[in-house]
Amino acid sequence: MSLPKSKGWLTEIGVATSRPAAFAVYVVYGIAWITLGNGLEWHSFATLATWGMTLVIQRAEHRDTQAIHAKLDELLKVAGRDHVMKVDDEDAEEVESEREEIRRTS
Repeated sequence: MSLPKSKGWLTEIGVATSRPAAFAVYVVYGIAWITLGNGLEWHSFATLATWGMTLVIQRAEHRDTQAIHAKLDELLKVAGRDHVMKVDDEDAEEVESEREEIRRTS
């Protein structure tokens, strides 16, 4: 079952939030919010702190995921199953559908 590629933008947004540029956007947004808004009130601080921690967590998880994928790719290459490495290029829904198909045929 093939799903439309239009869902790939969700994955791209997730990857973009793990890039250093996301931290630059965060800093610019925070400065603009503080200077153009109501200053640094408690809810502003809480919101900015939550967003900042979310970016830090996203960055750490992305790094860990990329390390795991590099290790798995090396193991798949050694095992002669290079074709399995292409699964990373698909959307999550496509991967789930492939896993279901494999489970049905096993």
